[in-house]
Amino acid sequence: MKKILFILMALYALHLSAQNTISGSFSPAEEYTWLIAYRLTPDSQVYVADSAIKNGSFTLNLPEDAESGMYRIVYAVPQEEFNFDILYNGKENVVVDFDSSNGLGFIQSEENMLLNSYLAELAQIEAEIIQFYASQETDTTIFNAATKKLKAHQNLFETKAKGLLAYNFIASNKPYIPNNYVNVQEYVANKKAAYFDAINFKNPVLQSSGFLTDKVSNYAFTALSLTTQTKKETEDEIIKNIAHFTTILSDVSPNFKFYLYHDLWKNAIAYDYNEVADFIYSSTLKELAESTNNLDIKTAIEAHNRLRLGEIAPEMVWKDGVNERRLSSLEPFENYILIFWSSTCGHCLNELPAVHKELKGNSNLKIIAIGLEDETENWNSEKAHLPNFEHLIALGKWDSAYANLYDIHATPTYFILDSEKRIIAKPENDRALIEFLESK
Repeated sequence: MKKILFILMALYALHLSAQNTISGSFSPAEEYTWLIAYRLTPDSQVYVADSAIKNGSFTLNLPEDAESGMYRIVYAVPQEEFNFDILYNGKENVVVDFDSSNGLGFIQSEENMLLNSYLAELAQIEAEIIQFYASQETDTTIFNAATKKLKAHQNLFETKAKGLLAYNFIASNKPYIPNNYVNVQEYVANKKAAYFDAINFKNPVLQSSGFLTDKVSNYAFTALSLTTQTKKETEDEIIKNIAHFTTILSDVSPNFKFYLYHDLWKNAIAYDYNEVADFIYSSTLKELAESTNNLDIKTAIEAHNRLRLGEIAPEMVWKDGVNERRLSSLEPFENYILIFWSSTCGHCLNELPAVHKELKGNSNLKIIAIGLEDETENWNSEKAHLPNFEHLIALGKWDSAYANLYDIHATPTYFILDSEKRIIAKPENDRALIEFLESK
């Protein structure tokens, strides 16, 4: 009996030890209440666990079958902005310390502490090389000492990381290390040429993290000429960078390539590089979206493209009595305002009368109110209170042609057009609309 109890206790102990945790603290404590853990995959993220943050502390109990890999910890919304990534090897508990001012630190985790140390020391050594060039130092022994240190650092951490998940990232992050002194132009050119040499884009560990998307984005948007460039010249060089690594990715799975190029497209939009975004979409992303059945994202990108600032507003056609009216051929005004609303929308019935009153008598404006409706009776009744607007109806409400054309998901939605009917602003509400017009 004692032997049986011993075996049962041993098995129970093994059962307990199989469940690991991610725990730690958030500061300032009062700013954080909940977090969610996702395991990253090559093209998505999978929910794993969630936990309350109480008085700045939390413990995430991971499932016993939680796979090793990169985990994303989301602690606020929007999720894509408020998160951090950690390595979990399926064996160790991870303890973190997150501070809103200083960022993420690790109290316990061989994997993460090793990777963080590697990156921090690498940045310090590369800063020494940058400082050497910036100071126009002529003593090349300083440069050679720094590159020797860089080589030793890389070798040391690759050795330390053998057998760990962190090895995938450390080995793939191997920087360009010159054997002898080179001038700054050669250094930059060689660093760019060798940028992808150590990276295996088919590595599933790397694909299931932000590493590859970060590396590709960094190359595309920062591996640029040392000379000052116009925005057009910068975009042209970025496009050349993207075209270059596209050849490297030729045999990578379409699903991962879609994820990578979609991330690039979003970065181009964030930088306001529309030519780059259009190149990414037309040359690669559109076809990938179709072949991987990511049609919702394709639709969203195309809506963004036709509705971005500077684009001519999509055509609308309606009847004014017996006469056909077209947005493109309306009589000339300094500005046009498109208001998408509904006669059953409470916010609309509050905002539109105020807008109508505020803009009444402004001869420089033409206001078109597009009613997203299920029927005409209520619309006819409510539009009568807004006689200075030109009205058209889009039956089918959210599924109507104009709701789809203008990507409308809430009412009221406003667009301001210039005299050529190009979109120049998309105010969030009636006050923002008035403030924009007053600021012109």
